[in-house]
Amino acid sequence: MTFSFDIESTTGSARTGVFLTGHGAVETPAFMPVGTLATVKALDPDDLTTMGASMILANAYHLHLRPGDDVVRDMGGLHQFMRWDRPILTDSGGFQVFSLAQLRTLNEDGVEFQSHIDGSKRFFTPELVMQIQRNLGADVVMQFDHVIPGQSDEPSARDASDRSIRWLGRCLAELNRLESRPPALRLMRAAEPDKTAVNIGYIPTRTGEFPAQPERQALFPIVQGGIHPRLRREAARAIASMRDWHGYAIGGLSVGEEKPAMHEILDVVDEALPRSHPRYLMGVGFPEDLIEGVRRGVDLFDCVAPTRMGRNGAVFTHEGRLNIKRAEFRTDPRPLDIECDCAACSRFSRAYIRHLFIADEILGLRLLSLHNVHFLLSLMRSAREAIRTETLESWSREWLLRFRAAPAVEV
Repeated sequence: MTFSFDIESTTGSARTGVFLTGHGAVETPAFMPVGTLATVKALDPDDLTTMGASMILANAYHLHLRPGDDVVRDMGGLHQFMRWDRPILTDSGGFQVFSLAQLRTLNEDGVEFQSHIDGSKRFFTPELVMQIQRNLGADVVMQFDHVIPGQSDEPSARDASDRSIRWLGRCLAELNRLESRPPALRLMRAAEPDKTAVNIGYIPTRTGEFPAQPERQALFPIVQGGIHPRLRREAARAIASMRDWHGYAIGGLSVGEEKPAMHEILDVVDEALPRSHPRYLMGVGFPEDLIEGVRRGVDLFDCVAPTRMGRNGAVFTHEGRLNIKRAEFRTDPRPLDIECDCAACSRFSRAYIRHLFIADEILGLRLLSLHNVHFLLSLMRSAREAIRTETLESWSREWLLRFRAAPAVEV
């Protein structure tokens, strides 16, 4: 499997590029819809393809607990399991494990925690997390890292960052070990005419071989350090010195710190990391944050916000956010966003979608989830065009001014 990143155009720190993986190319900057449990909630893979999604994210923690990464492996890997033929990135589960503050204990070997599903005891180590992500078969895999709250003091942030770097070395060694072994294979019985091949077992074989795991996976390290510029620089420097990575992730932001602090850290990391590699800002996905990240050299983003907010009635529009459940939309014939060409806006009115929410109809959740994901994908297309035409500064300034001028919306 080949990985490469080609920068095509730049404006300041912002750039457009193409990140090439074994399952296709990703035009950057790009937003990755989150399919935590091998599904982007309420959306079909065909919806994502139609909207122009080129890469999605799934979560190792959740898939390990349910249905089990071994089940996904035995079903042919994550791409086959969820019927998505484009690139996939898997999060290591570090954020989920460390968010279980009352249900986990930490030592240098790893983290013991209780499953949020059945309370069973689990123990994640860097090695196990690599094994899980190997079974899932994503194109890009994340290191296991120590995640801390955004406002953590410098000693706590240093401890977590240093541990993450030590764990990164263990992740790399384990992935190298796993990739040196023959990939797990599944045997498929030849299909009859006009019929789909039938999976008859997960066994290594020399005939009828279909890999359930990719030959190679791109391991992204995670730059930690909280809101402390010196720690971020030190972490970036230490990680970059370990090897020539396929890309870098920026973690520990959008976890409680103020927005100006996040912007300052992105400026610091932009200067500290190699500019020749893609940068992935983890867990950030509100429209204004995407634009600010793009301006500071970020190439990849992900966030559950568009579908989570959609399920609660919140809508992204060019005029700010709106809450579709408000009474003022009861007889509103307009689409959610007059400038949007998604399937929801091109077919249905605000009045109808509000009716669906008030009546607890599932279609309402689906339409808002679809719209919000489409909105962010479209926003990244516009950002790419603004970079190419060297209009990013004026475009982003005008876009943010208009978006932020809208009154705050509670959901």
